Amino acid sequence: MNKILITGGGGFLGRFVARQLRDLNNDVTILGRSPYPFMEKEGFKCIQADICCPDSMTKALNGYDEVHHIASLTGISVIREPFYRINVIGTKNIIDACIKNNIGKLIYTSSPSVVYYQDSNKPITEDTPYPENFLSYYPETKAIAEKMVLEANQPGKLLTVSLRPHLIWGPEDTNLIPRLLQRASSGKLRIVGKGNNLVDVTYVTNAAKAHCLASEKLKVGSPICGNAYFITNDEPVRLWDFINKIVTGVGIKKIEKKISYSTAKSLGIFFEFIYSLFKISAEPPMTRFLASQLATTHIYSCEKAKTDLGYKPETTVEKGLVHLLDYLKNSKSKHK
Repeated sequence: MNKILITGGGGFLGRFVARQLRDLNNDVTILGRSPYPFMEKEGFKCIQADICCPDSMTKALNGYDEVHHIASLTGISVIREPFYRINVIGTKNIIDACIKNNIGKLIYTSSPSVVYYQDSNKPITEDTPYPENFLSYYPETKAIAEKMVLEANQPGKLLTVSLRPHLIWGPEDTNLIPRLLQRASSGKLRIVGKGNNLVDVTYVTNAAKAHCLASEKLKVGSPICGNAYFITNDEPVRLWDFINKIVTGVGIKKIEKKISYSTAKSLGIFFEFIYSLFKISAEPPMTRFLASQLATTHIYSCEKAKTDLGYKPETTVEKGLVHLLDYLKNSKSKHK
């Protein structure tokens, strides 16, 4: 039985990783800045600590065989410092604590946005280099952190791997789906661009399964050591058709109004300037990065993950939508 610690284990992806790893007879502990009473009710040991504090991480990570570093700051805020502090400094503290505590494995949750190139109709592969410039501080700081994790791979000292799941969705989502439905129900959601762009998405249990496979495969001599892998459902969707299936599935009017990609980018430039000028920490209603994510085609190859990890999506988009809509309807009925 391995003793495994998961940073951000009470978050959306983290809780599914924790459950799957425990089902594989691992001793799983969750670390977070806040308490997770619902995870404690499920029988998980939960500890509170700040990944930005090196001494706290050295102490918190003592006695574990493996760490899954999932915690990060996401979003499109134009203030760089919080992203750098949490995503970069926090990750450095995790790496250092792993080495000081002789922890053998570190599985890092990254993002395809670290190598995102605008409007690519061909599947992006892992040999795609990091761009020189980023449209947002989230992908920039995640790229810096991923490089540190992969460079820390050293057989006999620490083995590392980075997973890049794209657009994780499913039941219990506390971020993407709720925000999507809130904007749709208030009539503020617009199709950006022509509305026919293809995008890869990842059902949450598939993303969690990839973490379990990485845990199993991360051994001396394995090809996954020091490498990064795209993780998706391996069935690209037309983004706005996918969004509308969720929206109409809970009784909200179909999104039909559009805004051009060029207009959205122009708005993004404007809002980024204003929010930066006045140092507004809240997220702008539009940014260049968000506009490109909503309007362009970006798909990622899972071939390397299939070969090296043995990854295969177990829940299709169609089945995942059934699970998600059932969950949303049940959640709505409980709050009536």
